[in-house]
Amino acid sequence: MAFNHLPAGVHDALAPLSVTPVTHSMPMAKNHRSDRSSTDTAPSPSPGTVLDRLASGPSRASRITHTEHVPPRAGRHAVWPDRIRSEVVAAVQAAGIEHPWAHQAHVAGHALDGDSVVVATGTASGKSLAYLVPVLSRLLDGSEAPNGRGATTLYLAPTKALAADQCRSVKEFSQPLGNAVRPAVYDGDTPVEEREWVRQYANYVLTNPDMLHRGILPSHARWSSFLRALKYVVIDECHTYRGVFGSHVAQVLRRLRRLCARYGAEPVFLLASATAAEPSVAAGRLTGVPVTEVADDASPRGELVFALWEPPLTELQGEKGAPVRRTATAETADLLTDLVVQGVRSVAFVRSRRGAELISVIAQERLATVTSAADATGDRSLASRVAAYRGGYLPEERRALERALHSGELLGLAATTALELGVDISGLDAVLIAGYPGTRASLWQQAGRAGRSGQGALAVLVARDDPLDTFLVHHPEALFDQPVESTVLDPDNPYVLAPHLCAAAAELPLTDEDLALFGPACEELLPQLEAAKLLRRRAKAWHWTRRERAADLTDIRGQVGRPVQVVETGTGRLLGTVDAGAAHTTVHEGAVHLHQGRTYLVRALDLEDSVALVEQADPPYATVARDTTSISVLETDTEVPWGDGRLCYGSVEVTNQVVSFLRRRLITGEVLGETKLDLPPRTLRTRAVWWTVTEDQLDAARISPEILGGALHAAEHASIGMLPLFATCDRWDIGGVSVPLHPDTLLPTVFVYDGHPGGAGFAERAFHTARDWLTATRQAIASCECDAGCPSCVQSPKCGNGNDPLHKRGAVRLLTELLKAAPGAQRDDRVP
Repeated sequence: MAFNHLPAGVHDALAPLSVTPVTHSMPMAKNHRSDRSSTDTAPSPSPGTVLDRLASGPSRASRITHTEHVPPRAGRHAVWPDRIRSEVVAAVQAAGIEHPWAHQAHVAGHALDGDSVVVATGTASGKSLAYLVPVLSRLLDGSEAPNGRGATTLYLAPTKALAADQCRSVKEFSQPLGNAVRPAVYDGDTPVEEREWVRQYANYVLTNPDMLHRGILPSHARWSSFLRALKYVVIDECHTYRGVFGSHVAQVLRRLRRLCARYGAEPVFLLASATAAEPSVAAGRLTGVPVTEVADDASPRGELVFALWEPPLTELQGEKGAPVRRTATAETADLLTDLVVQGVRSVAFVRSRRGAELISVIAQERLATVTSAADATGDRSLASRVAAYRGGYLPEERRALERALHSGELLGLAATTALELGVDISGLDAVLIAGYPGTRASLWQQAGRAGRSGQGALAVLVARDDPLDTFLVHHPEALFDQPVESTVLDPDNPYVLAPHLCAAAAELPLTDEDLALFGPACEELLPQLEAAKLLRRRAKAWHWTRRERAADLTDIRGQVGRPVQVVETGTGRLLGTVDAGAAHTTVHEGAVHLHQGRTYLVRALDLEDSVALVEQADPPYATVARDTTSISVLETDTEVPWGDGRLCYGSVEVTNQVVSFLRRRLITGEVLGETKLDLPPRTLRTRAVWWTVTEDQLDAARISPEILGGALHAAEHASIGMLPLFATCDRWDIGGVSVPLHPDTLLPTVFVYDGHPGGAGFAERAFHTARDWLTATRQAIASCECDAGCPSCVQSPKCGNGNDPLHKRGAVRLLTELLKAAPGAQRDDRVP
């Protein structure tokens, strides 16, 4: 029997992927406007005071395992390069910004010199202004051309929300420049009647990589005047382009560069990133051009108080009688409620759409009992000033929430990472993070959403009941004493590259001279694409042969298939959409679906028509899908001996099927029952790391046949939970399978694989850091206070086998024996 753990991200593919404190006692230098709304003029309490209030309840103080104080930092001013147009400098000064920070001036200088540049500084450090000033100056120059559009700029954001927010900011800054700067959003929400105006007249077009891939590049002839004048390509929040998504975006940018060259343009790339390791290297891999790095953050920063918070154990028992800790969802809802009552403007970042909805609903219910007298405005109930924000909402819903948050109408928000990226949610006093977001880069990005305008800020990481979160709240050095991760992406992944070669050939026939742009893997792939009758070689070029659109061969976010529409049965109203790959686990028959604070039950899922029919209900439970997974080895690329065992890396095929779902009581997580499902299996070819152990190693570890399956299974779960500390991934990006006797290795084997077609680089990173990774895994299991295994160490919330069997002590002994023979085992064990 194989024991498995499937990543949420794999469902997309299975349908047919430290901050160093700076001490300074100088007063805050002013660079930008006050971000608070005019109705919110009361001084904010210090973050320490806010935390003390949160910790004042019964047993609350004991839940704080660590508090990190990042002291305030003064800013360093500079002057704009003299080549910036005086009108632009005047417009910036009119916005209340007298002088740039030093890093902003450096970025502007590189941009004017024609050097592609990445600015990698902290949240709220003014990255947008750093690239906007040289862009506006160049657009102003271009407006003097005979056609009024002698220069254009393309802005790419990972989300529609960020593009819309940036468009608003550009319009505000450029208002004194008159019609010389004409910004416009061009995405799936842009009305058809506006699109032609954008193509012909806009000179600052804000879009996303998806629209560039599917809409702009395939129709490049209609964009010829825009592309011919393209001077700058701005790539905002570029650290989000990692894994398979980042690899796709890298190839989309190569297609853009190729078309620009055909029209006689060679745009300069201006990239903005949160603080990251080796940002110039990552930016160069993304764009394919050399990129200069500006990473010395010269902006001021208010005091940041960062608390690690562990919810308490409850009297409840979970699967196999394991102790259950109070959920991060319930704990975060309580904290958000308390912050709103205090009048503290807050956002709670939640890892799942369901979690965001739940937290907002719980907070609203609790705040409904608070009289409106507690509200600073006195005319609205506190409950009405809390909402949820997530992907899958209709465009008008997203825009309304963004306006309410920006204006201060909303006091508390439970949001997914859809709101993490750059959207101006200024004036926040506190950020709650419900569960470690997967990387230190994301953690600091989310924490940095609070404390704009030099105000002090509070950030609280609320631990989930899983191995990594438990490890981190008791090992703060792994968060606060380590640099942020490097961005992992692989543009040469054949599953990524092949459809983009087809798309490029459809845009313009692909010549031998073009191949160097797309990478060395082209030479091997092109004959395969010809054999598949996708491309045909004629004379000196490769041509697309099909009548359908080549850009539709792939969804760059790995969402294979049409999104599933969620429709209310009684009214026929479209509530929203769910990614096709996630439909099996989230909108199966009997699933509980949350939308805008309302609860629905799924009555039917029609996979053929991509529709889930739901009706409003009020069940006292949530649902969690269960699945089974098998894995086969296709090819072993690399293997190294670990004693008699082996550590391997290579290609695998994963077969998964959702077989049932659990009903869990809200708040407590208590299991109420299980219902079988009949859904088709799905397969995935990807990359994996795996390790084997021999009979002699099992004997030395005192692992009998009776406990072997449980020991392997427990080690697999914990290793999946710990891998995000070593690779730039989320635990939902990866999956695992453990088998007491695998037919391909003929040995007890544990697999951890990437949840994306062709791999995402996470398993490869695991292979290269295996000793440190598995050492931390062993430490996390051994240090847990439970007797037989719990969600804090070896139980997994996504286990397809119901966390059965698991043997905690066996896993510790097995990993101890395995690591004795690991290369470099004589060194001291250290958490990286």
